[in-house]
Formats: sequence, structure tokens, C-alpha cells
Amino acid sequence: MKLALAPFGVSPPASFKAFLLRIERLAAEAALAGADLLALPEYAAMVCAGAEIKSPDIEAELLHAVAKADEILAELVEMAKRHKLYILGGSLPMRDADGKIRNRAPFIAPSGRLEFQDKQAMTRFEDEEWGVAGGMAPKVFETPFGRIGVSICYDSEFPLHMRPQVAAGAKLILVPCCTASPAGFNRVRLCARARAVENQCYVAVIPLVGEAAWSGSIDVNIGHAALFTPCDAGFPDDGVAAAGALNEPRLVFAELDFAAIDAVRREGAVLNHRDWEDVAPARAVPLA
Repeated sequence: MKLALAPFGVSPPASFKAFLLRIERLAAEAALAGADLLALPEYAAMVCAGAEIKSPDIEAELLHAVAKADEILAELVEMAKRHKLYILGGSLPMRDADGKIRNRAPFIAPSGRLEFQDKQAMTRFEDEEWGVAGGMAPKVFETPFGRIGVSICYDSEFPLHMRPQVAAGAKLILVPCCTASPAGFNRVRLCARARAVENQCYVAVIPLVGEAAWSGSIDVNIGHAALFTPCDAGFPDDGVAAAGALNEPRLVFAELDFAAIDAVRREGAVLNHRDWEDVAPARAVPLA
């Protein structure tokens, strides 16, 4: 399986159409390079507000993204079908029937089938300033390559968010993130590396990047895309299979071998996956 990890820049688009075109170009580039899955960052949808909101207004930016969520989803579905890609559409703030806004990651198959993984643990900013609520429990998505999980940003800092996904058979966890400081990004980065070691799986980090003077919500964004692995036979000694440049909004490509995950879980120098007493598996969702 080949991943295209897309650190997404927060420079304001000229229009909503230009925002969608930016994603379209990433999808086309990923497909041309032979990628099977394109992954976007947490809160990538917030960037679209920059076309209409020119001064920092956190509430207006959030509500703008909420209002555009269905249209963004529809376009992402068509991109997945058009380019024959799985697409992790970053995350979208979406309003539920109960009136609450949740941070929701759409996972889309090349067929156009759409499923979601919600963020469960809210950062202080989301909770205290945005009023975003935690959502659905961890699940895994069934694909022809194997089972894949999504753990949005802060959720990756809690081992028991990712562990039920691994217990359900996930060998790759995608971590779309949005962090406003080196410390924040390092929390996500280091926790993602820990999750790869303790679960003997792949973990990919996909950050929002750049500075947006127009925004009160995504004004500073720091990070680099990376794919982390176990530190054991068949994998890099430091557990870093691929890493992009800091704050660089360019695709990072990475190859995965799920058979190597099976092998290290059977024959590794350590057997972290086996030796951690398992939790109840997450729900598996077919996505073909």
C-alpha cells in the first residue's frame, strides 16, 4: 500500500472553489504517483473560511466550516471516485442532530462509500473556546489492503483510543493533527511513535501547517508529515519510515508492507502486541 500524506497549508484561498481545487490537485498528484490513499490534516476544512473571513473571528470561522461541511464532503467523495483513491478528508466540524458540533474525520473509499471517525478527547481550546463535543467510539475501516484506524490529534495521546483499533485488526493508524506550537506537535509526534512501538503497527501523522494572520482559530500551525513503524527487525532502527520537512506543505509518500507487521508481531525481538493484555476490539466497518 502506498500513502500520500498531505500537510495542508493555511494560506487563504481566493474562493471556496479555489480551496476545493487545492485538494483536487493533491488528489491528482497522489494518484499520478500511484498512491492508494490520500490523507489530509485535522481541521483542513477551516482553511476555506479564509476566502470570506478576513479578520480573526473564531466563532465565524467555525460556523463557516460547519456550513460548508456537506458541500466539502460531496466534493471529496467525487474526488475519491474520480482518482480511484481512498481519502481521509482531514477532519470537519459538523453539527449533529443533538445540536452539538463534533470534530469528524471522513474516510472515503474509491467507490464513494463514506464513513466517519469522531474525535473523542477535546483539547482545552476545542472545549473551552469552540464548544466542540466528543463523539463516537473508535472503529476500524475494512479495506482490501487491511484494516485502518483513525485517531485524531489529541486522541493519539491516549493509548486506549488506539488500542481497541489494533485489537480489531488495524495495522495502520492515521493521525490527522492541528497543533499551534512545537510542544504541541511533539506531543502528537512522540505519542504516535510510542503507539507504533507498543502496538507494532504503522502510525502516520498528517499536520496542518503554516501561519494565517486572517484566522483566530488556525493562526499558527506547526508540524511535518511522517510515517512511524515498530523499532525492530524489518523496520528502520529509529522507527521513522518517512518524514517531510517541517512546515512544508508538500506530499510525503510512504510505502507500507502489512506482511512485515505480521512478521514482527510473530518474530520480533520483543512482542509488544502480544504482551499487552488486550482490550475489547473496536467495531469494524466495511469500506470498499
